[in-house]
Amino acid sequence: MRHGEVYNPDHVLYGRLPGYHLSELGVEQSKLAAAFLAERDIGYIVASPLERAQQTAQPLANKLGLPIDTDERLIEAENYLQGKQVAGGRNLFTDPSNWQYFRNPIRPSWGEPYDVIAQRVMAAARAARDRAAGREAVCVSHQLPIWIARRYAEGQRLFHDPRKRQCALASVTSLTFVDDVVVRVDYAEPAGAEPSGAVPGA
Repeated sequence: MRHGEVYNPDHVLYGRLPGYHLSELGVEQSKLAAAFLAERDIGYIVASPLERAQQTAQPLANKLGLPIDTDERLIEAENYLQGKQVAGGRNLFTDPSNWQYFRNPIRPSWGEPYDVIAQRVMAAARAARDRAAGREAVCVSHQLPIWIARRYAEGQRLFHDPRKRQCALASVTSLTFVDDVVVRVDYAEPAGAEPSGAVPGA
């Protein structure tokens, strides 16, 4: 599951920075996602260590009476532009100091390599599956790690157009495993789709 909307009035690319919590809307989105997931046979909940992911996991944990484990492998992707006011593409290319980060978009050169993200998130997903012991597990993470893990599981190339990611706020991307192989990928938006033209957050 992706976390809910973050309070970010200054449009900072917050990445892994601490202190970025859910907005009022984000809290409501997390409750809608919890209601959706509570109908399933959930046996384990784990989240990224970042505040917004932990907050998003809390309503589901409360509903099911389960603790929230933390897995560093679910954390947001490393991004060298973190802390700058470039969220949503604002001022991204107008500042010459940013240009050095766009040498190789396939890697990508502005942050953590896509293949590294895929491997760590898939490892976290398999670990969560094992901890659920035959039931379902919920991992709360961030847009890019979830999207890259999905593309990896579906055998797609990891380089992609960020504007075409299917990973709305508080959405649920489900991986079904048979042994260590993902045999099915499902997607749901229990908190609703993001408005057309909106630039999704991290």
